[in-house]
Amino acid sequence: MRVAMNAHPRRIRLKPWLIAQVNSNQYPGLQWVNPERKLFCIPWRHATRHVPTQDDENTVFKAWAKETGKYNEGVDEPDPAKWKANLRCALNKSREFKLIYDGTKDTPMQPYKIYEVCPGPQPDGDSQAGEEQGGCLGEEEEELQKMTMLTIAVTDLEIKFHYRGRQASSLTVSNPHGCRLFHSSLAPTREQVALFGPVTLEQVRFPEAQHIANEKQRFYTCQLLDAMDRGLILELQGQDIYAIRLCQCKVFWTGPCAAPAPPGPNPIERERKIKLFSLESFLNGLILFQKGQTSTPPPFEIFFCFGEEWPDHKPKEKKLITVQVVPVAARILLEMFSGELSWSADSIRLQISHPDLKDRMVEQFKELHQLWQNQQSLQGPPALAPGPDAWAMQASSMQQ
Repeated sequence: MRVAMNAHPRRIRLKPWLIAQVNSNQYPGLQWVNPERKLFCIPWRHATRHVPTQDDENTVFKAWAKETGKYNEGVDEPDPAKWKANLRCALNKSREFKLIYDGTKDTPMQPYKIYEVCPGPQPDGDSQAGEEQGGCLGEEEEELQKMTMLTIAVTDLEIKFHYRGRQASSLTVSNPHGCRLFHSSLAPTREQVALFGPVTLEQVRFPEAQHIANEKQRFYTCQLLDAMDRGLILELQGQDIYAIRLCQCKVFWTGPCAAPAPPGPNPIERERKIKLFSLESFLNGLILFQKGQTSTPPPFEIFFCFGEEWPDHKPKEKKLITVQVVPVAARILLEMFSGELSWSADSIRLQISHPDLKDRMVEQFKELHQLWQNQQSLQGPPALAPGPDAWAMQASSMQQ
């Protein structure tokens, strides 16, 4: 019965409810910073886990989810990230609140936001929970969508050539049409598009093999290079990357759009267009990874093996010619939104003592000083910062 009664979100007016929560002093950190201007602070700690920590048990985000019927304690699975997203969406859509300061990046240890309560009545229907039931994006998803709205283009390709595991050369191609990987003395012309592809492509020549010390390796590598006159085209189309094999040399590959775990070698058929990478699919995978629904980030690297079957039982370092292609936009997005998750917890063992009473006092001083600076920026010309004694008195009053 409990689930049926709360199957639909209740329509709760946000303004009176949230002001009452600020006045209640029952949520740590949720408080007025300037009562005259109706400015209040909300702690905004990052939350991505579906199982809440102790700090997530008593938050205004959870209270809002319960109040609007979107979380039934003991029935629904706890989701602190969703709770926070729901309240953030309600605040963003409301004309009764205005975001004054976003300290989620300025103060990473104790992130918070400052909102202003806007005066005056609002039209019926404003600031109600039922309006945002259409679905709120999480902060990570919203940021990713913002990036796509900025028309991220897969125009930069990082290309690395390896001869039997050793890097022969590397470069970054910036061409809206793509490039052609080849080894020939013939230059493409407009009359020979059928042979060499469009002349608008960046022409990327394979490195020479003369520097290879091993005579046998050098001989077979040259044989493969001699069969690459027409080359391999990497074509950019919108936010996707395609490959078209023109050369006589056979090409095998792995990458994001390849069939999962192929039973054997994965060849590229000659003069057949295949998709190598999709930015949309990558973004969807990145969102799932950020939400904790997948354990690994989405792949974006593309590998080619020329003239030898692959994947097979041999590592690619043993292959005569391999090429790695990286869409730079995908790498930047992964670093921006989940780079911190790629660090292994065992990679660096930091040596930091447990905080004692004095350390906690210093943290309180830092938080008070940050709040004081924010107030000064809102109230007028800067004044001298209070001394340690004043901070200690304020910290003591806050603890009482």
